[in-house]
Amino acid sequence: MIRRAQGALEYLLMVAVVLILVAIVIQVVLPALKETKTNLDNYATHVRRKILENL
Repeated sequence: MIRRAQGALEYLLMVAVVLILVAIVIQVVLPALKETKTNLDNYATHVRRKILENL
């Protein structure tokens, strides 16, 4: 009985660690995606202006 409880506790701890890692990844990836979108928008605007200048 104690062995089963220990196994369940280990499983819960592993699930908690995975959730923490997922939260950290989300905290890192979301801002990077937003920055990438902003950079792409700025680049598209710049290219559009250059094309219009050359017409």
